[in-house]
Amino acid sequence: MENIRRNLSLVTDSIKSIHMKTKNGLRIALAQVDLVWENPEQNRLNLERGIANLKSLCDLVILPETFTTGFSTSAYDLAEPMDGLTIKWLINLSATTQIAICGSLIIKDGDQVFNRFVFVQPNGQIVFYDKRHLFSIGGEAHPFKQGNKKLIVTYLGWRIALYICYDLRFPVWCRNVNDTDLMIFTANWPASRSEVWNILLKARAIENQVVVAGVNRVGTDGNGIFYSGNSQVINMKGENFVPFFSSENGWLIYEVSLNELQIFRKKFPVAKDADNFTIN
Repeated sequence: MENIRRNLSLVTDSIKSIHMKTKNGLRIALAQVDLVWENPEQNRLNLERGIANLKSLCDLVILPETFTTGFSTSAYDLAEPMDGLTIKWLINLSATTQIAICGSLIIKDGDQVFNRFVFVQPNGQIVFYDKRHLFSIGGEAHPFKQGNKKLIVTYLGWRIALYICYDLRFPVWCRNVNDTDLMIFTANWPASRSEVWNILLKARAIENQVVVAGVNRVGTDGNGIFYSGNSQVINMKGENFVPFFSSENGWLIYEVSLNELQIFRKKFPVAKDADNFTIN
């Protein structure tokens, strides 16, 4: 009941909130939204309307994978620089709302193009993670460049690891080595594989003793692929904070407790028996 009580709401046309900020609590908003195909300007406008309504209700907003375009492989045509319109928009919106905002978009860095997960804090600090596991089956391996570094960012006392979609299938890359409290998976995960999404999110939470937030879009993209959302937050026991919402276009808001996570780890300290390994 404690986890259910802490759920804030599914936000669609209006916002209803149980506003109960707790010690070491983190209020997370998941943007389970439809994306306009290859239209950054319209997607920024739509997302800004939603985020503006979340002011004072959450600490962190998580946007879907490639939130400005949908999962398009027209990378060179759609890529933006790190000093481009979307990054400037994120920095300004985060400062205005005092909410950290994160999500992935297509970024050109030098002569290379990345599926880049950016994390922007209200003070203007920005860090990023480049997708490690490119979905070669869907044509992502070309022209995108593979990332090779994990990212764990500290925000409001939480150690947060950032991952993108296909990364979810690779547990070694996602392994918590006593450095992570929250894993975020931002995705464009097709409805045809939704059960895999649900199972793997739970697995990553249980095996790593972390909170997991999975954010997936809804709607149909320009390639005719349908996405059913199933965005959710899962605790360290593999339990959904509340039943996830399938196919609804809206904003899911949860509060998660770092204190509860730390207490559970002390009571059931499986991390001390974990194997040591390195990733090349």
